[in-house]
Amino acid sequence: MPLRRDPTLRQRRLGAELRRMREHGGLGGSQLARALGLNPTQVTQMEAGRIGVSAERLRTVAAACRCADQGLVEALAEIATERCKGWWEEYRGVISADFLDVAEIEANARRITVFTMAFIPGLLQTNAYTAAVFANGYPPLPQHEAEVRIGFRQRRRQHLRSRQTPLRALVHEAALRIRYGRPEVHGAQLESLVADSEHPAISLRIVPFDTVAFPGPAENFAYAEGPIAALDTVQADSSVGSHLFDSPATLGSYREIMDRIAAVALSEEASRELVRSLAKELGGGAGHA
Repeated sequence: MPLRRDPTLRQRRLGAELRRMREHGGLGGSQLARALGLNPTQVTQMEAGRIGVSAERLRTVAAACRCADQGLVEALAEIATERCKGWWEEYRGVISADFLDVAEIEANARRITVFTMAFIPGLLQTNAYTAAVFANGYPPLPQHEAEVRIGFRQRRRQHLRSRQTPLRALVHEAALRIRYGRPEVHGAQLESLVADSEHPAISLRIVPFDTVAFPGPAENFAYAEGPIAALDTVQADSSVGSHLFDSPATLGSYREIMDRIAAVALSEEASRELVRSLAKELGGGAGHA
């Protein structure tokens, strides 16, 4: 079987879960290779997502590793049998692989929770607001690259809306007040946010400035829920790029963080009213919607 040149995020995650399963079972790579009738190099390539794994082989690995978590095994077997390419593959080689990974995570999520402090969540941004955010970056993006990214983000929004993927947005009030672009761009963004908050699949909750001892992190993050909790994924932003986390301890920490943020956030209706009031300050029409 030829080696994959660019394994997808899901293929890499499958391999990582197989490695985690092997380590939890107390087996070395050579020991698992002997149990499967493979050579150690093949086990390494399998765990890196460089070669495919059938559902039958996956169950054999699970048995060899004495993994009794049938929910995990069946969820991994579903990943192993996937054959269709995602829409984001059209952009491979055009934009950063980090963006492709984010789209792949979103496309397979059962629910997504995002938290932002400095700007409106990307999945709820208008194109004009997104363009203003990109223009404000350092160094500024070339115009053609900004246009590609805007189009890519629009595809992500459309895909999630078509699948009715539940989206919970926890947004700090600062993100509502920091302006990107002209006042009319920011005002239109707030109006759009009010409209989005009324969508049945979207929950918007604002963390107000007057919250005491805010429990959130400094970075923006997205938490994508998988078919089982063990296959959840966290994507966090930093000044040097995007980072993905999937270890059980890290996932548990972010679940606790989300619970704490949700505990101090305004209700959905109070959040909507706050956004409306800020839109009115800019002369928008959201206050009359």
